Amino acid sequence: MDSLTQIVLGAAIGEAVLGKKVGNKALLYGAIAGTIPDLDVVFGNFTDTITAIEWHRGFSHSLLFSILLAPILGWLVNKIERKYALGWKPWAKLFFLGLFTHPLLDAFTTWGTQLFWPFSTRLAFNSIFVIDPLYTLPFLICTLMVLFYKRDSNKRSQINRTGLYISTFYLLSTLVVKQVATQQFEKALQSQEIDYTQVSTRPAPFSTILWNANIDTPDAYLIADYSFFDTQAIQFKKYPKKRDAAIKLLEYHNVQRLIAISEGWYVLEQKKGAWYFNDFRFGSIPKKDGSESFTFSYELELQNSEIYATEVPKTGMDAKFLLHRILERIKGN
Repeated sequence: MDSLTQIVLGAAIGEAVLGKKVGNKALLYGAIAGTIPDLDVVFGNFTDTITAIEWHRGFSHSLLFSILLAPILGWLVNKIERKYALGWKPWAKLFFLGLFTHPLLDAFTTWGTQLFWPFSTRLAFNSIFVIDPLYTLPFLICTLMVLFYKRDSNKRSQINRTGLYISTFYLLSTLVVKQVATQQFEKALQSQEIDYTQVSTRPAPFSTILWNANIDTPDAYLIADYSFFDTQAIQFKKYPKKRDAAIKLLEYHNVQRLIAISEGWYVLEQKKGAWYFNDFRFGSIPKKDGSESFTFSYELELQNSEIYATEVPKTGMDAKFLLHRILERIKGN
């Protein structure tokens, strides 16, 4: 999820653990705990593109990371906050829960997390977009309201719990909504007699009313979207896999690494003499001129008998146009 949401979640967890004992310091240290896992992005700047992708939401988003780091941070903060005389264990509990709920929340997004690192399995429920106001705003309001009450106030605890309950209920409800949306895509595929092997669904930006689907067929991928306000049949757009044309690229180790990262959902295409690896899991981004580009695309370059990847910058995007398009599509086709 986005940084603001993770800060709010961490702060609320901190308040739930130690709010009555240390007041707003619990919010502060909880917010810090909720931010720490995303520092893997900083370390990614010191390595190549593919390794940085592999590291993202890897070790720092694992249960093991939370277990190892929480006692260290608990001991350190206990030294800093000696006046509370709590000992290191209550602080360690705060940090463990703040660190662990971060990847737990991220597991509901499309990118997912390697929660059980060093095992390579990535947990991704694909039920919420990385920015979802319906999840964040009620949570944020409750967390801010906490600041206006004394630490021993029962009202303060009640408000904080309310924020946690609302956010958790909404998060779990997205799994149900996802299942309903997935069934709509499957019905459309069956009614149109499309032979497919796999369907992967995810919410569109900022909403769980509009959903996108990737469909795997023998020679191509299909993309479609569905709004709960739709009145017309779902339409599927075809993207040929083009595996045969790029068969030599598949022999390179770094290309295989990209395939593993994309979990097999990828399109290789050649443009102006250069090859591009497109991660199909995240779909495409429409542009104002009628064209589109893949959300995550990497230019491949042969150097010293190995392929190296460089992420294609997301240029030419018009945020106002994209938001308007999403809002209009939510209203139904």
